[in-house]
This record gives sequence, structure tokens and C-alpha cells, in this order.
Amino acid sequence: MDKDKQGLIRSLLPKVPLVARVALFHILGLSEQSRYLNLRSEIITAVLRSYMNPSKLISISTSQRLFNQDVEVKGSIWVSRYKCPAPTDRGIQGAIASAIEGLRSSKEDGKLELKMPEVVGVEAEWQGYRAGVKRETRLPDISEKEKYDEMMKEVTTPATILYLHGGAFWLMDPATHRPTTKRLAKLCGGRCYSVRYRLAPQHVFPAALMDALVSYLALLYPPPGAFHDPIPAEHIVFAGDSAGGNLALALIQALLELHRQGATILWQGKQRSVPLPAGTAVSSPWMDITHSSPSCETRANYDYLPPLTAQLAFEPTRPHCAAWPSNPPRTMLYAEDTLVTHPLVSLLLAPSWRGAPPLYICTGWELLADEDKFTTLRFHEDGVPVVYEEYEGMPHCFALLFADMPGGKRCLEGWAGFVRRVVDGEKVQSSFTLIKAKTSDEVEVDPKGLRPYEQQEIRERVERRMRLGWVPEGGAKL
Repeated sequence: MDKDKQGLIRSLLPKVPLVARVALFHILGLSEQSRYLNLRSEIITAVLRSYMNPSKLISISTSQRLFNQDVEVKGSIWVSRYKCPAPTDRGIQGAIASAIEGLRSSKEDGKLELKMPEVVGVEAEWQGYRAGVKRETRLPDISEKEKYDEMMKEVTTPATILYLHGGAFWLMDPATHRPTTKRLAKLCGGRCYSVRYRLAPQHVFPAALMDALVSYLALLYPPPGAFHDPIPAEHIVFAGDSAGGNLALALIQALLELHRQGATILWQGKQRSVPLPAGTAVSSPWMDITHSSPSCETRANYDYLPPLTAQLAFEPTRPHCAAWPSNPPRTMLYAEDTLVTHPLVSLLLAPSWRGAPPLYICTGWELLADEDKFTTLRFHEDGVPVVYEEYEGMPHCFALLFADMPGGKRCLEGWAGFVRRVVDGEKVQSSFTLIKAKTSDEVEVDPKGLRPYEQQEIRERVERRMRLGWVPEGGAKL
């Protein structure tokens, strides 16, 4: 038995009593989740919840070392690493600054003083499905360019997914999301460009958004030495899960604002227009980083993520490290306190999505359910075609966890199917669907019933959350 398997067994042994209890309650039909989830799904959710709600927290730096590791590539996936060099001009910084300034809701205090991160080279992984190999088959010992060329021999459509991984902006990596990006590439017959963007708290907003923009421009206008030819915007779809879903939609909102301004971007020595992609496809996008929506409490029984009250209680107990708390201090890992309510950070507060490309959005009965419903309705009301899929009883990003189960398979097929349709130029008709957990039956949903709150209410919740900051258990609550 290899060391990885031994380590996994050691970590799971303390969970045996939990697994036994969940299994017993499920079999007897005594748990609420047993009405919707099969036994395996309920056990996975319960075990993840126990890890996400630990009795003792570890530091941010330790967590990153544990969860952000690269792993050897094996099995039915091509991975070709490419690093887009940093441009020598300041066009990216200027574009991001213009979008941030243009989207400010209040400008009474004059121009925003923003410490803009440096533009850096951004690494990504070209990923595609590799057919006809065994699970333990390693990549051939060839150059990264040759791996890319081999991958392209198996690509059957022009679909290119610009993928931004989840992980609360401070965890995970393209390596952790390879099982999902591989499946999406296989199902749509295309390829993924999975971005290794800079993580918080070491790199505060807008560093990750800047890296996403650099990556998109690299696809449209490849720098010298790039593996790929220029890719038309109509062949590109932005995609992501959780925090990555936020980044994908933040990039759309930034591009919309630049279009409103009539702006171009100086890139590789030339002024470039930046067209919108064919579509955006996101799973459980995190649209409010303050967790201010009611579902962040009311849906806790169906999710493994800790509800807001639990976070407020245990986050102040997290051990300090070089990465966190920050200096000067701030409340949120991802953004400075003055920018938490900015529409490129908390996207629920975006002024308009009019003109955006078609959107696919899937969500479960999870903490982020309300903000995902609200986002869906905002797109719909702004005249953007939306394919909304709500999965009964499912936790956050369930398709990544339950990919081989009926609900996960159905979600991945819908996700990839949307990518194929928009790249093929098919006109997207808005649809709003509830997928039943145990039968996969599809029930049409009235979009008018998706509104959990009004725009002003969510702004008040977010602002109140920021005024309170982290409070101890028993203190003020939203």
C-alpha cells in the first residue's frame, strides 16, 4: 500500500463512528437528508462537514500547504503546463483600475486610492481527455509543447473552457480540479485552460481577477512562444466553481464595464479590443463573500460548509501565521474592507448584467443557494439567456464530489452541454429547472419564485456584516 493510501486511511479512521451513525440514521429514514440523498452521498457530505467544522482550526499557511499541493498526473487526462509571460506594458493594470473605478457605487469621496498589484506571468494547465489508457498510466516523458500537441489530436470541437477553480480564493489549484476539468473536456469534446491564479490572503483583490484577464487575453492574442493559435472569443467559455465562479463572473462584469467605457487594453504592445466570450458556465458561484444571505444559515443541514454563525464563532480562534492576520489588518481574506461591497468582489451588488453572454448556473440546497437564485434572476431580468438548474437536496459543488452518481452525472452533462451549444452558436433559451434527487425528474421552476430578497436588502446585509466584523459566539448576529 502506498503512502497516500495509508495517510487517507489514517485520516478516516476517527470518522468511523460518524459514518456508522449516519448510515444507521439513513437506513432507518431518520435523517432529513435521507429523503434526497443516497447513502454514499450522505456519508460523504457528513464526513466533509466534520472536516470543515473542526474542533481545532489550523493556520492559513498550514492549510495551504496541505491542500494546494500538485500531484503526479496519471490516467485519462492530458496536462500541459504553460506560463504566459508578464506583459511589459501596464495595460492590464490600467484596465482593471478603470473597471474598478467605473463600477464604484459611491464616488463622493473622490478617486479610490487602490494599491494595484503588479502584473505577473500566469501559469495555467492545458487539460484534455486522454483516451485508451489505464488509471496508473503516467504522461509520456516529452516536452510540455509536445504534450499539448498530443492532447490536441484528441480534441474534436473548438470548445475552449477558461476554468477558474474554487477554494474560497485561498485554497486549491488546477491540480485539485483535474477530475472535473477532464470530464468537462471529454463531454464537450474540447479542452480546458485551467488557471493557476494568485491566492489570498498573500495576494489581495484584484490580483486573482488580473490573472484571469491575463489568461483570457493570452487565449485571444497568444504571446510569442505560446502553444496555441489565437482562439476566437466565440469558441471560449468562462467556467468555474464556488470562488472560481465568482472570478468567472467578475471577469464578465469587468469586461462589460470596459465595453461601457469604450475602452481597449494595451496588450503585447498593441491596443486590443476584448470581446466577450461565448458564454459563462458556473457551479455554485460564491457571489457574496460576506455570507450574508439567509440560506447561509437555513441550508446548513444540507451542506458541508460551515454556516455563518459557526464561522463567526470559530474563525477568531484560528492560529496566527505569516499569511494571516494581515498587516494592516482586514476582515476578509480576499479583499480589503473598503472593497468588500464593490461589485467586482460581492457580485450580488453588480449594477447590471445587460449585454452579458448566456449563463449556465447550477446550485444545490446549499449555503449559497439564495445568492445563486438572486444572480439567476438578475441575469434574467437584464435580458440575458439563463439556464438555471437547482438540484434537490445537494450540497455545495456536488458535481465535483458525486461525479459518478446520477445527480453529478446529470449536472456535468448539463454543464458541458451548455458549453457545446454556445460554442456551436446555438441560440440559448432561458430555462429554470429543479432536478429531483432520487429520480432525476425535471420540474420547471417559475423564475419569479427565485427572488430571496431585494437589491437594497442584500446591500444592507453586506454592509451590516462588515460593520460587525468577526464576533465571538453569543455576540451580535445577522
